[in-house]
Amino acid sequence: MWWKPVHRSERIWFTIAFIWCMILFAMMPLWHLRGGQNPSGTRARVEPSAYVARVQQFVRDYGTGATDGGIPVVAPPAGADIYLLGAQFQWTPVLQLEQGAEYTLHLSSLDVNHGFNLFPFNVNFQVVPGYDYGLRVIPTEAGSYSILCNEFCGIGHHLMVGRVIVNPVGTASAPEASPAAAGGGQ
Repeated sequence: MWWKPVHRSERIWFTIAFIWCMILFAMMPLWHLRGGQNPSGTRARVEPSAYVARVQQFVRDYGTGATDGGIPVVAPPAGADIYLLGAQFQWTPVLQLEQGAEYTLHLSSLDVNHGFNLFPFNVNFQVVPGYDYGLRVIPTEAGSYSILCNEFCGIGHHLMVGRVIVNPVGTASAPEASPAAAGGGQ
């Protein structure tokens, strides 16, 4: 019955909904500029092959000689730049960090878009090939944490699980045993 006029109550609800949409639309620039939800970091263009070379040098400089499921374990000193590479279908290397120390985490991808999710924390980043995203991090809780890919990256996406080990203050940097090191999953 499109030829009948709209009832007054419908006009009121339509007006309320329209005004609310305009308020949210106006808030988007404020959320972007003043919201504080966007992490402060640096982003720079990088050739994927150059980033792979950085990661390989990082593993040579700080590798512990141990592996976790065939992936090298690195234990960089406090204050170091740390590198993590996403490639179908793994995160390289396994990071072994000190609790309370500050690092600059560099993320990039070799092949396709990946998602960096540090489980169980609410830390999510999109990892894009050709970009090096640097982020200041300070691990505050000791433990072993999983890095999950939350951006579908292909048929082996479900296997893309990495690891960050945070050692308590004052402990040695020996790699801990885990189900993943024994061939199991996270």
